[in-house]
This record gives sequence, structure tokens and C-alpha cells, in this order.
Amino acid sequence: MSKMEANINSTVTKSRVALDGKIGINSKNDVYDLLKCPVCTNLMYPPIHQCPNGHTLCSNCKISMHNCCPTCFCDLGNIRCLALEKVAESLELPCRNQSLGCHDVFPYYTMLKHEQNCRFRPYKCPYAGSECSVMGDIPTLLVHLKIDHKVDVHDGCTFNHRYVKSNPHEVENAIWMLTVFNCFERYFCLHFEAFLLGKAPVYIAFLRFLGEDNEASKFRFTLEVGANSRKLIWQGIPRSIRNSHRKVRDCQDGLIIPRHLALYFSSGDKQQLKFKITGHIWKDE
Repeated sequence: MSKMEANINSTVTKSRVALDGKIGINSKNDVYDLLKCPVCTNLMYPPIHQCPNGHTLCSNCKISMHNCCPTCFCDLGNIRCLALEKVAESLELPCRNQSLGCHDVFPYYTMLKHEQNCRFRPYKCPYAGSECSVMGDIPTLLVHLKIDHKVDVHDGCTFNHRYVKSNPHEVENAIWMLTVFNCFERYFCLHFEAFLLGKAPVYIAFLRFLGEDNEASKFRFTLEVGANSRKLIWQGIPRSIRNSHRKVRDCQDGLIIPRHLALYFSSGDKQQLKFKITGHIWKDE
């Protein structure tokens, strides 16, 4: 038995916790720490590599470290830590989203796949006006949007929102302030921005749902813009904020308004973008 195997077996013996008849660990236990890569601190999955002195490393960091052990700087070679891989196979872990509501326990090697799709995993901030790294559950994001991004939250399922721009010809990739609506005790984000569709300047308005796709599919919405006895109307299903605003925009899942029509719906002098979008959200029975 190698020194590495002996250390692992000793640590497992000291850290063993009964959980449904298998080994269970928590984030404070020594086995869990053994399975964390010393470079990226993520849990390691096969192949787990080790240097001649027994220091371990995940396969991604082995490449980024140019095959050099970050602990003792020895050449890593191609040594697999089979003992640690075997220990990992016997473990079950609680989901890292336990504090957000996921109380399931999974075998170690299926945990990563579960966490990537866990319905309790935190959401990314839906604000599109800046690169925001904040993540959290819906209540956390609502507080964040109000305080940090100064986003207005309106109650009601019908809205009338006005957009103004003094020189629309200078706008190629403008993003207007996000607006949030509280409706049916759920929250919806109204996005509006200008971008180039090919070479054509257009505006797009669309709705995203603060929640999962299966919940979003229960709702419908319309967006409407018009003037001079003419209207453009879009009816759709709000997309979950699991879908980035860029993804929704680029697949054109919303009310698209060519610039010449946007100006026609405005003051008519083509010098100012000034029109309103009306909308309605309802629950599909």
C-alpha cells in the first residue's frame, strides 16, 4: 500500500458518517477536502492525477499548470490516483444548493451533472445593462435589482411603458433600463434595446420570467406598439432568466421594430425616438 493510499484510508476511517447505509461527507470533513483540487478548489473527477510525492490535481489544472505539481513543483507525469478515485466512488453528497431548497443526496460521480441542472441552483442577475456577477435565489435578486441597479418594480399584469431617445440614429447597441413587473405573485422582466439585425438597425422588446422554464410556460404575454391607426403586436411565452437576455434577443423571441417604423410610431419628424409599448400578462388556464 502506498503512502497516499494509507493516508486516504486513514482519513476515510476518521471521517466516516452513516448516510443511507453509505459513506456521507460534509463540507468540513477531511475526505471532502482531499477531493478538492488545490488550484481551482473544485471537486475532482476522474482522471485524478498525482505527483510522485502524492499531491493531487484535477485534469484541467494539470494542463493549466503545464504538468507541474503546484505543491512541490515536481513533474506530474501521468500517474493516476486510483485510491482517491475509488474512495470518491463510495461517497454520497448533499447538493451544494441545500441552503436554497435542494435536500437530495447523490453519488459523488453524478453530483456534478445534477448541480448543473438543479432547479434550486442560483440564478444569474437578469440586469442586461452591465456585466453583473451577482447570483442568488429570486428574493435575493429582487433586492439586488432594486438597491444596486435602481430597477423599478411595478404591480399589475397590464403595463404602458415609454421609451425616449433624443437622437436614435446614434443608437446601435443601446440597452434601456430594465423594468420588473409583479403579476400573479411572480416576477417578469421587460427588456428593450437597440441592435443590428444583419445590417438593419432594429429595436426589440421581450419578456423574461424570474423562475424556471416549466413555470414560465404557464404564462402568456402580448407587447404592442403603434400610432397613426397602425400597430405591431407580439404574443409569446416569457423565457426563463436561465436563458440570457442575449440568447433571447439573438433568437428574436420578442417584438421587433425596424428603426423606420419606430420613428414613424414616434413624433414623425425622425429626429426623436418617442413611443410607448403596452403589454399584458396572463396565466394560461
